Amino acid sequence: MNDVTQSQWLTVIEGSAPVILSVPHAGIEIPAHYSQHLLSPWLARKDTDWWVDRLYDFAPALGVTVVRTALSRTIVDPNRDPSGASLYPGQSTTALCPTTTFDGEALYPQGGEPDSAEIEARRGRYFDPYHAGLIGQIERLRRAHPVIVLYDCHSIRSVIPRLFAGVLPNCNIGTYEGASCSAQLAAAVERACESSGMSWVTNGRFKGGYITRHYGKPGRGVHAIQMELACRGYMSEPDTCTPQNWPPDYDEKRAADMRTLLTRILESCISFARGAAAR
Repeated sequence: MNDVTQSQWLTVIEGSAPVILSVPHAGIEIPAHYSQHLLSPWLARKDTDWWVDRLYDFAPALGVTVVRTALSRTIVDPNRDPSGASLYPGQSTTALCPTTTFDGEALYPQGGEPDSAEIEARRGRYFDPYHAGLIGQIERLRRAHPVIVLYDCHSIRSVIPRLFAGVLPNCNIGTYEGASCSAQLAAAVERACESSGMSWVTNGRFKGGYITRHYGKPGRGVHAIQMELACRGYMSEPDTCTPQNWPPDYDEKRAADMRTLLTRILESCISFARGAAAR
């Protein structure tokens, strides 16, 4: 039986396996005192990692710990550097408190964007508790396991010209150019992707966000890896997103093969951590 701790917006499901699943972008909740300042609730939720929490809902059965926020990333993004430093200097991205969508559409009326005081307030109210949840679970599992894996899971539309050229591979593995986890863990995840027949790349456009880069300390027994899935791998993507067609409903049939792959990946992460601890 997994222990579950839940607040209004943060859920932590404690497992015994040496793997933590971080779900920072699947939330859609926007408290009323924020939504009244936004131009469009639909735009504010457009870049959600749609259905990722449902896609990985098998994880607790494997003993994997889950840390998940129900809050929309538009309010505060747990996967951005709170200092304001860009994860990808020179490339388009979004901030700790985004003011545009991935496509560059404004989220607030001109002059109505969160100021520095508001950003700091949101950080204290939502960003810091999410990370306190991660830190607590890292510390708990490190007391039981010499080696653990922090797996940060995401999804994104397959085509976003403002962020990247062409069509994104199905599976985008990020290891911060090998700094956040061992080559053996990356290779195990790559083998699972290769065997699935789906397209994949390691450290392509997405190399791991703040969570992967901040917590990945292989020398201290914490290996962090990010998985950015192209949405088409588990749901139908329209050519152009509109309020009428986005997001599509969760597609059980389309998601089945992806869930098989993700199960294999998480099992590989568990095996890696246990095997590394035994060496």
